[in-house]
Amino acid sequence: MEKMSMSHEDYLEAIVMLGGTTDVSVRSVDIANKLGVSKASVNKAVTSLKEKGLVDQPYYGDVTLTEDGYAYGSQVFGRHRMLREFLTKAVGIEPEVAEKEACQMEHAISDESFEKWRSFIKGLNL
Repeated sequence: MEKMSMSHEDYLEAIVMLGGTTDVSVRSVDIANKLGVSKASVNKAVTSLKEKGLVDQPYYGDVTLTEDGYAYGSQVFGRHRMLREFLTKAVGIEPEVAEKEACQMEHAISDESFEKWRSFIKGLNL
């Protein structure tokens, strides 16, 4: 799937983190609270994600991920978790700092580089 904006990746990741799946929906207000944005910002992003076929939302209803949306959001969340764990356990960075930096890194690293990095850290047994 084509790489999308950091903002859209954050929305998909937040929905996954809130327990959203293809069967379980998430309220827009919960997404707004998680990301620290307005409900209007969530509505705008959800409209864009709907156009890309990544979420479903009936008129003013809760947000549900499509299969593609769940796969993409889960991938971003997985990267985030692995990066955060690496930064805290292997590098010794404080958890709060590691959380913020993992969020930035998850968007910047290419798929190819991430796969090579993942193979490398598997050998470290973290």
